[in-house]
Amino acid sequence: MTSVEENTDHTADSGPSGYAAARLRLLQEESQSGPSRRSALAGLTDEWLNALFAAAVRETGVRGATLVAVGGYGRAELSPRSDLDLLLLHDGKADPRALSALADRVWYPVWDLGLALDHSVRTPAEARRTATEDLKVHLGLLDARTVAGDAGLLAGLRTSVLADWRNQAAKRLPELHSLCRERAERAGELRFLLEPDLKEARGGLRDATALRAVAASWLADAPREGLADARRRLLDARDALHLVTGRATDRLSLQEQDQVADRLGLLDADALLREVYEAARVVAYAGDVTWREVGRVLRARAARPRLRGLLGARGDRAGTRAPLAEGVVESDGEAVLALAARPDRDPVLALRFAAAAAQAGLPVSLHAVRRLAAQGKPLPVPWPAEAREQLLTLLGAGEPTVAVWEALEAEGLITRLLPDWERVRCRPQRNPVHTWTVDRHLIETAVRASALTRRVGRPDLLLMAALLHDIGKGWPGDHSVAGETIARDVAARIGFDDQDVAVLGTLVRHHLLLIDTATRRDLDDPATVRTVADAVGSVGTLEILHALTEADALATGPAAWSAWRGSLVADLAARVAAVLRGSAPAAGEPEIPTTEQERLAVEALRTGEPVLALQARQEEDAVGVDLVVAVPDQPGVLPAVAGVLALHRLTVRAADLRSMELPDRLGEVLVLRWRVAAEYGSLPQASRLRTDLVRALDGSLDVPAKLADREAAYPRRRGVVPPPPRVTVVPEVSSLATVLEVRAPDAVGLLHRIGRALESAGVRVRSAHVSTLGANAVDTLYVTTPEGKPLDPAVAADLAASVTAALS
Repeated sequence: MTSVEENTDHTADSGPSGYAAARLRLLQEESQSGPSRRSALAGLTDEWLNALFAAAVRETGVRGATLVAVGGYGRAELSPRSDLDLLLLHDGKADPRALSALADRVWYPVWDLGLALDHSVRTPAEARRTATEDLKVHLGLLDARTVAGDAGLLAGLRTSVLADWRNQAAKRLPELHSLCRERAERAGELRFLLEPDLKEARGGLRDATALRAVAASWLADAPREGLADARRRLLDARDALHLVTGRATDRLSLQEQDQVADRLGLLDADALLREVYEAARVVAYAGDVTWREVGRVLRARAARPRLRGLLGARGDRAGTRAPLAEGVVESDGEAVLALAARPDRDPVLALRFAAAAAQAGLPVSLHAVRRLAAQGKPLPVPWPAEAREQLLTLLGAGEPTVAVWEALEAEGLITRLLPDWERVRCRPQRNPVHTWTVDRHLIETAVRASALTRRVGRPDLLLMAALLHDIGKGWPGDHSVAGETIARDVAARIGFDDQDVAVLGTLVRHHLLLIDTATRRDLDDPATVRTVADAVGSVGTLEILHALTEADALATGPAAWSAWRGSLVADLAARVAAVLRGSAPAAGEPEIPTTEQERLAVEALRTGEPVLALQARQEEDAVGVDLVVAVPDQPGVLPAVAGVLALHRLTVRAADLRSMELPDRLGEVLVLRWRVAAEYGSLPQASRLRTDLVRALDGSLDVPAKLADREAAYPRRRGVVPPPPRVTVVPEVSSLATVLEVRAPDAVGLLHRIGRALESAGVRVRSAHVSTLGANAVDTLYVTTPEGKPLDPAVAADLAASVTAALS
């Protein structure tokens, strides 16, 4: 008798033993794997069931019946331990006892072999009615195919079921989407789980099947690039898991990952998880795009005039194209490229597009991202200043950053912008404290850091450090040491100067220093504090490191941060700051005015009116132009100038205000130096700015009313809820004035509101220093009493509260 190992013929005889032997031979063949083995196993099972069904029909005499495969078996995709989903479809004419006997003669041999079986017996009308009542039955029938018997019965049913699916899409697809969301809440996100469920978790096989069902509705279709390959990789992993465990399991447990990796020819368990995570990312992203398109189509169908009021603001905006940034508009609830946008000529467009979408809280158009990927012009190295600022704006947008970043990554734009990202993309973290993969953790840290930007003087460095702090995890050795080198290189390519590059390197090298020291060392030992102070080097770097530590821990997982840990880190930071302040130089006063500023000041004092000049910036990568304004000292200068700039849609990138006393002249002149850029289009003429400034100062132009009218006519989207403004009194910085530091979201009219609040309080602005870093503004104002003295501490505190209230 020929042994099982010697017989390589996969053909099964009608008996259970013949099928079992052929099945075993097929599963043991090294050359058979992946789609070919799943298809061969389905074919082998078809042959066996066909023979069983034919014999059962002969024995029972039943006519007008067919054996139907549904679900995964219907798709001819049988994993080694897959269930068999079978429907015995009949025309209703057979004797019930004979029909029952027919079913038993098919079901029992399946059970006898220990195979899982999901079975039912129905007429076409019953099957159609059950599908209408049960979404899961409906989904299974979409993939139905005949295994044995009268194929005509199924042909009619399939036509009806597909017609019902398409006709009921407006009801069925939201139900299906709800099922997907509920399943994701139960099973989690596949690509972030150390022991993922390959079928149930978000981005798994059930989601891939749901996308097939959406396509069958003809209402929307998933992005197909890479989707079939991602689905194949998940199925291959499940096949290997079934063979390794000998069980019908979909959970990729830790103890089985090395064996599954070996069976798939992968290096190790980490390589396996990364492969699975990559596939899940593709499926999840395809799902996001598809379900958004389904929602858009269903809203469009519902948006008839009599129903438009029920759809809310998003429905009312359907079809509009509102500008978001240069080359970027909102259309139908998405960020899209403007008609005149030229990715091949505008290397910053991809980052500007992403930043605008994230700031507006909008999803990005798949077509737009693919166009940017296909046609986008590479950024020069180092990056121009605008590109760097747009990246910071994207990182500072909060939670919406995640979806925008992942959409860009799905089309390869992130790794094109930041090649070092490739090593951390979808990289698993074996520490169970970590919630996310390395790449997602970095983005989540940036999201957390965006809420802490009010606590630091350089939010741009905080956001970049958040993005890069674990970038070394893609390399061997200590990831902090490797990460410092990579971070310095990335920062230099992005265009940070040498000093900022050094600070970023320090932040990445020591991003674990505070939490490790605070929880593992004696803080009462002077050597502990001195060691940290020596490593950090400055109060400014310490301030950023403290915020980075908190953001990193919050983005790691719930076990990584607590009130106790936070208090220990804060205590350590305060002790280190005291040591650093003991040797740090005092903050300097504003620098001496230039000759050009003095010339304008003399002209302003001579004419008694504002004098201004627009000057091109000298730096090659400069963003915007310099606007210098000289005005005879009088009340309301700061809010007037800031308001006029806002009315002309000029974005303030940086500003400096100083009071200048001219020798041999009576009176003082205020000199304001602004770096501005047009929000849209070109810059206004200097003469128009001067005319409006004169009117604002003499009261004939009501700037607050004009700004309010514009906001009412063109309300800006607020997709991001930024952290609240923070106004603090900075002690021991100046002996000549009280120093207020304002940290707030950069917004139209921000300086105007600050100026009005200070004007209302009756204080004098001695100098002001404004810096816009990404989406954040950090404004430092030196204020005095009308007599030129620093404010009383209590008065200063009240002033800070008043400015906070004005900005809130």
